[in-house]
Amino acid sequence: MDKFNPVDMSVWQGRQDPEDGELALRWHDKVQPWPQADSAAPGVALVGFACDEGVRRNKGRVGAAGAPLAVRKLLANTAWHLGQPVYDCGDVNCEDGDLDAAHGRLAERVASLLDEGHFPLVLGGGHEVAFGSWSGLNLHLGGRGRVGIINFDAHFDLRMKLEQASSGTPFFQIAEQCAAQGSPFTYACLGVAETANTRALFARAEALGGWHELDEAMTPADLPVLLSGLDAFIARCDHLYLTIDLDVLPAAVMPGVSAPAARGVELAVIEPLIAHIRASGKLRLADLAEYNPTLDQDNRSARVAARLVHQLTK
Repeated sequence: MDKFNPVDMSVWQGRQDPEDGELALRWHDKVQPWPQADSAAPGVALVGFACDEGVRRNKGRVGAAGAPLAVRKLLANTAWHLGQPVYDCGDVNCEDGDLDAAHGRLAERVASLLDEGHFPLVLGGGHEVAFGSWSGLNLHLGGRGRVGIINFDAHFDLRMKLEQASSGTPFFQIAEQCAAQGSPFTYACLGVAETANTRALFARAEALGGWHELDEAMTPADLPVLLSGLDAFIARCDHLYLTIDLDVLPAAVMPGVSAPAARGVELAVIEPLIAHIRASGKLRLADLAEYNPTLDQDNRSARVAARLVHQLTK
């Protein structure tokens, strides 16, 4: 297992309440370093993608490479409510600007974890993380079954890849790969901001057969309709990959992103949808993207990211 880099566990520290015993544990008490043996019980496998090369190429504000460490620090003191082990598998880095190579390393790591029965939860990084995450699931499945991609995002991220991939191209890259291997591209983008996507992107989403919902149609009152739409989408799929671009949330809740939302979708809507996706039994992989700790205010965004990790794993 030497393909996994040594894990720095020093970040996993926090409050202790020994007077309350086992009922007072927090994540820092329970998270384990990824073992070097193949005998680890199936659980949640945290993988960092410490990269914002795609954000830089997409002319965004860089800093998301620091997100995996920042999210771990907030998770460390989060109350423990899980019934399964959690492993820290370290980070995939992209310090040399070679995004294709970083995607390859992430894909190998995700595929290995899936092969061993774990649920990989990837902590980005810019939303270029999505191509590496999906590639790992694709490698693991080897063409078995239809994969549905559910993207909570203010942006389609369907820009055409010209000379280089970026944080704006991952789902176009996935669509190209699906076409090349003869598999369907099954894509849902929920939370789209009309003002942040050109007519060309809406046309491309339509041409690719994607399902999308605008941010203004994702309020608590819309939940019954959204859940029904989600059921119809899930029924078409054998496996699900959930990717959450944190800029889908309102700027007041999620200030620490490259492109804060003018409106956004409330956590009161996002969280029930996450719970519904998990309850389907088809979720194989998830990631968080675009948190930028250099733009955060009083760790507000990191706390929300940590809460979403909790929601994805409880």
